[in-house]
Amino acid sequence: MSDMPPYRHSGAGNPWRNPDDLYAGRPPWDIGRPQPAFLALAEAGAIQGRVLDVGCGTGEHALMAAGLGLDATGVDLASRALDAARRKAGERGLTARFLCHDARRLAGLGEYFDTVLDCGLFHIFDDNDRSAFVGSLRSVVKQGGRYFMLCFSDRQPGGQGPRRVTRGEIEAAFTDGWRVDSIDPATIDITTDPDGIRAWLVAVTRI
Repeated sequence: MSDMPPYRHSGAGNPWRNPDDLYAGRPPWDIGRPQPAFLALAEAGAIQGRVLDVGCGTGEHALMAAGLGLDATGVDLASRALDAARRKAGERGLTARFLCHDARRLAGLGEYFDTVLDCGLFHIFDDNDRSAFVGSLRSVVKQGGRYFMLCFSDRQPGGQGPRRVTRGEIEAAFTDGWRVDSIDPATIDITTDPDGIRAWLVAVTRI
């Protein structure tokens, strides 16, 4: 996958100055369905209550939650992606909110959530923005609430795309007010490679 394009920016940070540029065409992470790892969580009943999809892109995971009858909100900074998410909701007859909002400043929503989903956002941040993002999450996740993340793993070969994330980095990020429940090998499906991307599936509880 040496020719893999920059993988994702949808929600905050500034590896790309204009997130809308990523949606001028169809980016490789926009697979038109939920990621299998998150779909398995939904089928297992792990996604509950009020759900927030951070860096939601075109909304597949927020819409998955809405399809379960849950109160679902997606946030992103890419207006093109949000417009696409709203169109999908209308076409599928689902109710979900899609808001243009910075994932590093979730307290500004003035709301609390039971479940937060993150596919491909955490790994775009540098160290400072990563700390801000985790603090932002802490401000909106209810005690006992869960954060589920799919991120690029250091198991992924090559050097293209976003920074690889190690188990140690994940554990270090979620110390104050969190319990890391699991960090498991997983795959992020993309349109440009049938083998997908090696990832971590992370489950964290707010304590």
